[in-house]
Amino acid sequence: MSRPLHVNDHDDDASGLAARFHALRPRLVGVAYGLLGSVDEAEDVVQDAWLRLQAARSAGTEIRDVAGWLVVAVSRLALDVLRSARHRREEYVGPWLPEPVLTDAATATPDPADRVTLDESMSMAMLVVLETLSPAERTAFVLHDVFGLTFAEVGEAVGRSPAACRQLATRARAHVAARAPRFDVDETEHHRVVTAFARACLGDDIGALLALLDPDVVLRSDGGGVVTAGRRPILGAARVARLLLGVRHRFGPFEMVPAAVNGGPGLLRFRDGRLAGVIALTVADGRITAVDMVLNPDKLTRVRRLIGVAGSDTRKVRR
Repeated sequence: MSRPLHVNDHDDDASGLAARFHALRPRLVGVAYGLLGSVDEAEDVVQDAWLRLQAARSAGTEIRDVAGWLVVAVSRLALDVLRSARHRREEYVGPWLPEPVLTDAATATPDPADRVTLDESMSMAMLVVLETLSPAERTAFVLHDVFGLTFAEVGEAVGRSPAACRQLATRARAHVAARAPRFDVDETEHHRVVTAFARACLGDDIGALLALLDPDVVLRSDGGGVVTAGRRPILGAARVARLLLGVRHRFGPFEMVPAAVNGGPGLLRFRDGRLAGVIALTVADGRITAVDMVLNPDKLTRVRRLIGVAGSDTRKVRR
C-alpha cells in the first residue's frame, strides 16, 4: 500500500507551486489511473486539477496543503469522468480492459513528470475487478485502501460523510476480496512462466501451454470493435490454449517481448515489426490464472511511444 499523499507545505510563488505540481504529477496520474483505467483520461484530469489550483491561488485562496488539495481535486474530477464513462463502457464492443502501463525501468520516459507512478496493487486483473464496483465504491476503496487517505479526505472527494465512505470502502473491500485473483510476487518465477508461455505460443506446443495454464484460467481480449477479438471471456485451459494457438494460425507469425505490465508479468506482441498487443498475465502457484490481452490500437499509443524511447533494449522471445 502506498504512503499517504497528504503533507503540509507552503508554495507562495508561482514557480514554487509549479515545481510542487511537477513533483506530484506522476503520483496524481497514478491516483486518477486507479480510478479510471485510462492514462489519457487520467492525464486530462490531472491537468484540469492544475488549472483549478492556479485559479484558486490567483483568487487569493489559501491552500496550506497543496498535495492534499490536488489529490482531492483529482479524485473529484476522476469520479465525474468515471460516472460519465459507465454508459460508454456498457456499450463497448467486447470486454473492456484498462489501458496497459509498462513499468519496466528500460521503458521509463526521459521526463519523470511524464511517468505514471502505479501502486503495486494496480495490476491489470485488479483493475478488471474494480470495474465491477460502483464509482463511489471504487473511489472510496482506491483512495483509502490503496493510497492511504483518511475517510474524511475520501468524503471530500466523494461528497459523502466519513461514515458513509467507510461503508463504501467496506463493501468494496468485501467484493474485491471475493473476486480478486491470487498472484505470485516472485520475479524469477514470473520470468520462467512468461518465457515458457511465449515459447509455447510461438512453437504451437499445446502440451506445454496446457501445463502452464490453470484449469480455471480466464482469457479476456479487448479489441474495442476495431480489431478482431473475443466478444466475451474464454474460460478453461483447453479453450484458452486452442484460442491462443489458433490466433497464430489465423493471422500468421508474430514475436513476443517480455515486459512488466502494470507491475506484473506480461508480453508485448509484435507482428511485422509493429506492436499488435499487450498481454498481462496473472500467475499463481506457477500457473497462469488470467490472460488479459489489450489489442485495441487506441489503447496502445502510449506503449508504442515508450517502446520508441526504449529502442533496442527489448529482447524478443523466439521459437
